[in-house]
Amino acid sequence: MPFDRRRFLIASGVTGGLAAAAGGGVLTYRDLHHASTEQPLAGGGVLVVVTLYGGNDGLNMVIPADDPAYRAARPELAYSAGEALPLSDGLALHPALTGLHGLWNSHRLAIVRGVGYPKPDHSHFRSMAIWQTASPDTVATTGWLGRWLDAQAKADPKAASSVTALRAISIGPTLAPLVVGASTAAAAVPTGSFKAPAGALGQELNLLYRPDRADGPLAARVASSGADLFTVAGALAPVLGTKSDQTQAPTGQLDAGADPAAGPTAAAGATGAAGKGGTAAKGDAGELGAQLDVVAACIRAGVPTRVYSVNLGGFDTHTEEKATQARLLGQLDAALTRFQSAIGTDPHGAGVTTLVYSEFGRRVAANANNGTDHGTAAPVLVLGSRVRGGFYGDQPSLTNLDDGDLKASTDFRSVYATVLERVLASEAGPVLGSGEHFPRLTFV
Repeated sequence: MPFDRRRFLIASGVTGGLAAAAGGGVLTYRDLHHASTEQPLAGGGVLVVVTLYGGNDGLNMVIPADDPAYRAARPELAYSAGEALPLSDGLALHPALTGLHGLWNSHRLAIVRGVGYPKPDHSHFRSMAIWQTASPDTVATTGWLGRWLDAQAKADPKAASSVTALRAISIGPTLAPLVVGASTAAAAVPTGSFKAPAGALGQELNLLYRPDRADGPLAARVASSGADLFTVAGALAPVLGTKSDQTQAPTGQLDAGADPAAGPTAAAGATGAAGKGGTAAKGDAGELGAQLDVVAACIRAGVPTRVYSVNLGGFDTHTEEKATQARLLGQLDAALTRFQSAIGTDPHGAGVTTLVYSEFGRRVAANANNGTDHGTAAPVLVLGSRVRGGFYGDQPSLTNLDDGDLKASTDFRSVYATVLERVLASEAGPVLGSGEHFPRLTFV
């Protein structure tokens, strides 16, 4: 039995031990509410990072409607100035982004233009790895916010484990690489219920996960993680299984115990998913809305978390882009607008800044399938009550291109350095490299 158990734990560690080996864990809503009572959020900024997987077409999100080169490059995909939502400088927002347009008008949306990194890579995997690790020149094994977590733990080595675990939270079924450090990692919080194995299999797994003094450090960590699965599943079942008394209030204000899996109610003016033909249907915030509902609940409850990671996928629009992107941007708009409404009047909400990015934009010219292929630079959105709305960075030229791609005008690490220092009140050097200096932006 010891030999078989050792082989089992090694296999478990290889296939599923990233979060365990890095110190991450799975938290229940009960854990979060307990933390909000014992160590409530007090002062300081909160950063919410929204990752758009697939490569969002920035030219059809922040639209250069007055530039004739825009329509010439993509005549079927282009939006006219009359269709889009006007900003300034000849630019406009995608017609599905009505909620974000309202934030722009109230000076709470910043658009950082032409964001990218040196020597761009068209690979989803490599480009996303660069954005999540903030290491364009080397292959890094830690995320940029994971290194921030490592620095926090080093600065406060005597902090209770519950405090350390709650510094960052990754919402959803997977732990985002950007919040995995060398010695610490964000806690993972699901948006729905899950079950641990039951019956004979469950009994056998419980035996295999029992602590053993002969275990090495990694095996002990994997065994502990496996045992926690059963504890967490048991605690989550009564919380996530009952939806009738946990739905969102009609006003759009989120209760601390709200179940994000319950049917969402859009905030006033939010535009949801695009339906057939690309028309927008109000109120469909999708899975991103469920994730941000969890974040809003934590913030309103005073959970002492400084960083949240959420995501929305599907932006790899090689074919029939217009309807697909309209649907996804509608979900993004509905989710972000509802989130801002939920935290807007809460005392903790004033310190929240939300950052929205994708691994790359798309090429300027449309392809033959009414879509666009992998590109380079794209806009980054920053929103919140502390944000100084407006444009930052230069708008890339649509005619002075790099082999059909936009030339980046803002290094993405300038965005990261800015939020590290001005939202998280932390030194950027330990995260981005002490030898590097990137101009700080003034959106916060």
